[in-house]
Amino acid sequence: MDKEQLFQRVESMIISSTKTPKYVSFSTIKMADLFGVDYTEIERGISELLEEGRLQKSHIPELPAYEVYMLPSQTKEA
Repeated sequence: MDKEQLFQRVESMIISSTKTPKYVSFSTIKMADLFGVDYTEIERGISELLEEGRLQKSHIPELPAYEVYMLPSQTKEA
């Protein structure tokens, strides 16, 4: 799985979000289906993007509880 392609897809999902601050929640299984790869490749790519600081992950405690992803520049604005 090309990490840059994955990042561009997630980034466009975040930017097109109507939430403030902008964030997105997604299923790695559905993303894997879109890319035609195993979901573990998506999880690995997301983990690498988090380690590099290109994405940030947070948790929304209200039900339904979601793990959400944001761009680092947007967490500073919040």
